[in-house]
Amino acid sequence: MPGCQHTQVHALQRVSAVIALVSLLAVADALPAQAQGDLEIARQLYNAGRYDQAISAAARLKTTQAVDGANLILGRSLLELFRKSADQAELVAAREALREVRPARLTARDRIDYMVGLGEALYLEESYGPAVEVLRTALDQAEDLGPRAGERVFDWWATALDRQAQSGAADDRDVFYATIRDRARVELGRMTGSAAAVYWLAVSNHYLGDVTKAWDAAVAGWIMAPLGEDGGRALRADLDQLVLQAIIPKRVQQAASAEKDRERVADSLRAAWDGIKKDWMAK
Repeated sequence: MPGCQHTQVHALQRVSAVIALVSLLAVADALPAQAQGDLEIARQLYNAGRYDQAISAAARLKTTQAVDGANLILGRSLLELFRKSADQAELVAAREALREVRPARLTARDRIDYMVGLGEALYLEESYGPAVEVLRTALDQAEDLGPRAGERVFDWWATALDRQAQSGAADDRDVFYATIRDRARVELGRMTGSAAAVYWLAVSNHYLGDVTKAWDAAVAGWIMAPLGEDGGRALRADLDQLVLQAIIPKRVQQAASAEKDRERVADSLRAAWDGIKKDWMAK
């Protein structure tokens, strides 16, 4: 279907830019002050994208009472390194670190981060179905991390479900995209202007064949984009590519059969989209 690849790539890129912020919100109040402080330093290094240093800091805690939080940071840091290098050894090491975590010794918020780590690991192993199930559990509890972190977990979950639908193993892809659509509506009700929910609402309607609703969602998303934390820049870039490469071609396909009619309809839709962008672009 038109636009298949770019919807996957853009969702993954958006998650890649922000997912680190989901993991470092917990504070292990039960730990001694020294261990808690050292663990917080490792978290801050991870949060800054300094993954090698985060790994070194966390490794020094492997023989302390902070070992479980350290293993969580080790696992998540190694996953981030794997996403850059595609070095399978880093993925294996990440899995081993996460496997050593004793969830009962984590704080409630750390346990959510742990589930996100498990879901990310499964996703990167291309085990999309299990990743969806783990991330769904994390998503149901993600409000405890705050609305923005919850949005990022939703983005991971929707991306995993999209990959599962596109993997060829699905008997009925419509079920997957209907699930994304319905949850996107819930997320929009929970957090007005959620960039991930706006984007996936348009994508899911496109794949469900309702290109009018996909178009409407994209237009509404473009207009609401400034509500996002980056002023809507990333969302607008994603929506622009989605509309031009997926939604407009599908609308043209449905509206016209002759070549000359297709060109006319495509030109008209592109002009309409350009007009919307111009009307709602800040001066």
